[in-house]
Amino acid sequence: MKILAIRGKNLASLAGDFSVIFEQEPLKSAGLFAISGPTGAGKSTLLDALCMALYESTPRLLKAGSGKTLPDGTDLITHQDAANLLRRGCADGFAEVDFIGNDGLHYRSRWSVRRARGNIKGSLQPSKMTLHQLPEIQPIGGTNREVKAEIIQRIGLNFEQFTRAVLLAQNEFSSFLKADDNERGELLETLTGSTIYSVISQRAFARAKLELQALQRINDRLADQKPLDSETRTTLETESQAAQQKLAGLDQQLEQLDSAKRWHKDDEKITLSVQTAQATLNEQSAAHTQAEPRREKLQQLDAVQASRPLITELDRSSGALAQSIATIASCKTQQESASTASVTANAALLL
Repeated sequence: MKILAIRGKNLASLAGDFSVIFEQEPLKSAGLFAISGPTGAGKSTLLDALCMALYESTPRLLKAGSGKTLPDGTDLITHQDAANLLRRGCADGFAEVDFIGNDGLHYRSRWSVRRARGNIKGSLQPSKMTLHQLPEIQPIGGTNREVKAEIIQRIGLNFEQFTRAVLLAQNEFSSFLKADDNERGELLETLTGSTIYSVISQRAFARAKLELQALQRINDRLADQKPLDSETRTTLETESQAAQQKLAGLDQQLEQLDSAKRWHKDDEKITLSVQTAQATLNEQSAAHTQAEPRREKLQQLDAVQASRPLITELDRSSGALAQSIATIASCKTQQESASTASVTANAALLL
């Protein structure tokens, strides 16, 4: 990673816009340079702007403590709130860094904060982080969390690693030079992130102490258990063999009892099955008896089935006979009508 430029506006002790371009003279060819000036000139603010643009946090804010709050209009903000870097009496501010990532490409990361409606008395709004690839100004990431993850990926260091390997916090180096051996060791652990080894060492020591105590308790118990003499050992072995034989006999007896138990269970199942079958047989016998009238009727119906064609033929003949009788009666009526008409006609001829 290589820092190309730092820009900002209205941050801490630096009012208005400011910028430091490392790709321009005289810094481009300076090699090694120092940031110096009186107290309040903005030296730490430049480093704050660098950290804020990349990680939305600074070592100075982390040291401020999280339990204290400051009034901000009608609101309260904590000492560790990143909005504390916005200069008092200003409506907006930002920190911006141009850098070359570990992939060799150029990027611009930016952190910004503003007050509501651009009013210096307005409430502080949530800060915003952006990341763009240069020179196309192509946006990368969406939310602040996504942008910070993309920045860490391109720098190759998280905030803790960056502040230990690239940006040494103010006063840390002088504290290191003046510290005694123990304090210097603790400070080196803080700067190199090796505190985990102290924790491991402490836990290993505590674990070793616990294991030694457990071993001592086992040794104490073994000291109380003296070896048996030959006569006592022989007696105990004889008793053990007798107990084993007795146990084998009891196991055999248990097996016989289990077999008898299974036989009784099978007998109970068979008896229950017989009772169920007998009950079913009784039900079927009762149903058979109740169906006797129906069987007799069915037998009668079966007996008359042979006469069914004769009955059908009788019904047909009876119908034909009735129709013939009706036809005869109709013919007689017609004959009588014809006879009357004939007599009437003969009388008319005589006249």
